[in-house]
Amino acid sequence: MKKQYIIIGGSRGIGKATAQILIKQGHHVHLVARNMPKWEGDFDFYTCDVLKDDFPVISGAIDGMMYCPGSINLKPFKGLKEKDFQADFDINVLGAIKALQAYTKNLQASEQASVVLFSTVAVQTGMAYHASVGAAKGAVEGLIRSLAAEWSPKIRVNGIAPSITETELAARLLRNEKQLEAAAARHPLGRIGQVSDAAELAVFLLQPTSSWMTGQIIALDGGMSAIRKL
Repeated sequence: MKKQYIIIGGSRGIGKATAQILIKQGHHVHLVARNMPKWEGDFDFYTCDVLKDDFPVISGAIDGMMYCPGSINLKPFKGLKEKDFQADFDINVLGAIKALQAYTKNLQASEQASVVLFSTVAVQTGMAYHASVGAAKGAVEGLIRSLAAEWSPKIRVNGIAPSITETELAARLLRNEKQLEAAAARHPLGRIGQVSDAAELAVFLLQPTSSWMTGQIIALDGGMSAIRKL
């Protein structure tokens, strides 16, 4: 059955890959992003800055929604200013809240809808230089669990907590082969995440295949948060 999905920040990276899978499956996708996608498919596109603009009005039931915008702001704690914490909180938490409030009625109109948000491995596994983004993503995890309780059984809410993934957002941390190799070596599975890893998991969470799952934060981190190699 053809379903309707909203992907916030779907013009590139994980959002783009998720949208392309859903479109290939025959579903219709509404993309909301600052920049027009440079690819074609069965989707509607709406230009929107999540922190400055009102979200576009979309009519009808929405079966799934994913919020992708985020930040990787890695600095020593002594160098962080209040504006750094505010910026990370705004894009990761307040942006998601605005989107969820804008489309609550659409989600409620579905027989069973699903929401996917993004955290980070650095919430459950403390990491140096992650104080600002870790604090923001920790709030995202609280939001996920709170809404999962409040909206069940009608709307499921889950999160993905990835380690570093090869996206444009992470490009400055993976500028050369040496950095890439070092990042890969920190993971028990010996590589960093790929966009396809997160997209496949997101599609699973958005669809009825995960219909008995809500309030969960799934670690997608190459084993980093769970195991240590000898």
